Amino acid sequence: MAKYTKYNGRRKPELLEATTYSLENYREADSVAADFKVIAEKAEAIYKQLPQGQKDAFYELVLYPTKASAVVTQLNVTVGKNRLYASQGRASTNGLAEQARALFRSDAELSRAYNHALAQGKWNHMMDQTHIGYTSWNEPPANTMPKVVVLDLPRAASMGVAVEGSALAWPGANVPAKLPQFDIFRQQRFYVDIFNRGQSPFDFIVNANAPWIVASEAKGRVRRERRIWISVDWGRAPEGSASGSLTITSDSGQTVSAEVNAFRPAARDETPWDGFVESNGYVSIEAAHYASKSPGRSAQWEEIEDLGRTLSAMTIFPVTAESLISTELSPRLEYKMYLFDAGSARVDAIVDPTRNFVPGRGLRYAVSFDDETPQIVDLLANDNQQAWETSVKDSARIGRSTHTIASPGHHTLKIWMVDPGVVLQKFVVDLGGVKPSYLGPPESYFRRAGPSSP
Repeated sequence: MAKYTKYNGRRKPELLEATTYSLENYREADSVAADFKVIAEKAEAIYKQLPQGQKDAFYELVLYPTKASAVVTQLNVTVGKNRLYASQGRASTNGLAEQARALFRSDAELSRAYNHALAQGKWNHMMDQTHIGYTSWNEPPANTMPKVVVLDLPRAASMGVAVEGSALAWPGANVPAKLPQFDIFRQQRFYVDIFNRGQSPFDFIVNANAPWIVASEAKGRVRRERRIWISVDWGRAPEGSASGSLTITSDSGQTVSAEVNAFRPAARDETPWDGFVESNGYVSIEAAHYASKSPGRSAQWEEIEDLGRTLSAMTIFPVTAESLISTELSPRLEYKMYLFDAGSARVDAIVDPTRNFVPGRGLRYAVSFDDETPQIVDLLANDNQQAWETSVKDSARIGRSTHTIASPGHHTLKIWMVDPGVVLQKFVVDLGGVKPSYLGPPESYFRRAGPSSP
């Protein structure tokens, strides 16, 4: 129950769209769908073990909302993939269209079971509320199957390639294929999809031009599509920045090359990397993972577990604390990080969509890097109708500030209370590499001994 309500709190099921969660970046859509799949399977397993007299109550309170939420989420993700794959010409587009239709039917069957089978029809009409196909705040007259695409595929095979982090496909795109950068801290693996644009199968081989580039498969046959995982052998990767490429060749002679970049700092020493480490041009931080916190004169930051769209949240207690413009007396959170890039940095604070519940006052916090003068950010400075609607749909507001990083190296992000009621979920420090997504990048690599308080 805690998980399905948390996951629905990211965005209400009736407000989900095929484009809500990113299909290209951070594997966001797949991760969100997988979260729901785990809890739906667990709820189903529990249901099957319950005595008959307890099943109806469990279905009402746990199984139905968990499965129904999982189905609607998977439906939207599948529709999004269908449209993306159609733009790339993938043969798997049509299978996704049928999967989406099947999920739409599953949603209707879940509602039917609740209305007519549960407790011998005691709760008939309880699940008649429409929840698919909203285009405004007013409910549609009936659930509407989202539009899907069906392709007329040629009989002959034709290879296509897509890489993680891009909606484009090759051959055909007018820019080179390029995987996100690998680094020794996260030791990521990124995928390359080799897919068919026709009906007949084809064979492929994968070649890398550097010994440190590792592919999960060197050759194979594609009927619809194959996902190849690319990683780095860090024992063979050179120090500093390294570039290479991999080439996919089909049996008909089609070739696609993708750029592969890896980063392994020279003369690496474990000690300097305490804190968060920049990767791919950003640092993503869960608010509860502070390096230290300092109490104020009469208030302090405390964690609220499991609140928010990802991990948890930090807010001020007592909630009746007075506003403090002077940061000298204000509770403070500090986040240590190592940045490889200097220049402009934007800090996005993802917070709960709290309203201005105190007349004549906004909802403010202060932020700085290192010893710079703190900037006061008012989350409600732009509080027009559109901003309010967006905060309701997204279950979040975003506070934004811009800073100058003078040089690479160790830095400390500092957050001060100005007004109580600010509920911090996550920070994203964008040094030019953040890609579009709904929840923001997954948390960056970090090391610390544990939070401390002076």
